[in-house]
Amino acid sequence: MTINIDKEVELAFTFDQDEYVEKVILAAMNFVDCPYEAEINVLFTDNAGIQEMNKEYRGIDRPTDVLSFPMVEYDIPGNFDFLEEEQGDCFHPETGELLLGDIVLSYDKIKEQALEYGHSELRELCFLVAHSMLHLFGYDHMEEEERAEMEQMQRDILNGLNILR
Repeated sequence: MTINIDKEVELAFTFDQDEYVEKVILAAMNFVDCPYEAEINVLFTDNAGIQEMNKEYRGIDRPTDVLSFPMVEYDIPGNFDFLEEEQGDCFHPETGELLLGDIVLSYDKIKEQALEYGHSELRELCFLVAHSMLHLFGYDHMEEEERAEMEQMQRDILNGLNILR
């Protein structure tokens, strides 16, 4: 498993954010029974940085809390069966790891939303990583049923780590 964590901004959490990012990624991988070792890139930025990316990639000119850039296109969310046929594009040529994609997190939004929702910054960070991982597995929340399913999966992943509201 390769988890690359980069920081464009100075972080001042009271916990080891890298440790928890890795824990949530591994828990999400186990939750969906991903049969592969994977490579995931995580970037911490600020509201200005994520706003720029949000505008460039989604056409939305405002900051958001997390952006997910999946490298795999799923026919069925969380179903990895088809990857055996698509060996070339989805796997790192040297390590053989599944290239899942990139997660971009706004440090500013993590702090703001933890305060707004009345829970810890740790819980907010972990929630956003779990949410983004589900996007990297092909899940979405465009429809009400999809939203409810994703929210339950996020809760299950965090509850499994004893990261509660």
